[in-house]
Amino acid sequence: MPHLQFELNKKVAEEFKEEFVKEIRNCFSTVMDTGTDHIAITIREYDKYSLTIGRANPTDDICLMNLDIREGRTIEKRRELALKFMNIVKENFGIVGGNQYVTFTEHKGEDFHLVEKYLADWQSGEDPLVD
Repeated sequence: MPHLQFELNKKVAEEFKEEFVKEIRNCFSTVMDTGTDHIAITIREYDKYSLTIGRANPTDDICLMNLDIREGRTIEKRRELALKFMNIVKENFGIVGGNQYVTFTEHKGEDFHLVEKYLADWQSGEDPLVD
């Protein structure tokens, strides 16, 4: 159950969030070769000076992404996802790529729990909620 967390130092209108979440969920499913029903997404909004990246100006818009995923994806897949997510953030929230930062944290499948079960380790083409 990936938990995809997006932290922004700006407020975003609800209609932009709705489209953003759809794009992120579909992108993750496609790139990471998995279903969509287990994908959790968090958007956190902070005040302007509550998030910074050293190379950005203090008044710039910032997006920090913390992506908790199951082990097993290659660095190439993770890089592809990071770049696609950065583009989605830019298109939906107007935050330039240089003001975004992505961190992946990988976990065993058994670290992700839903009410029905915990997840197995990732396998290509799977839908983890289908038995």
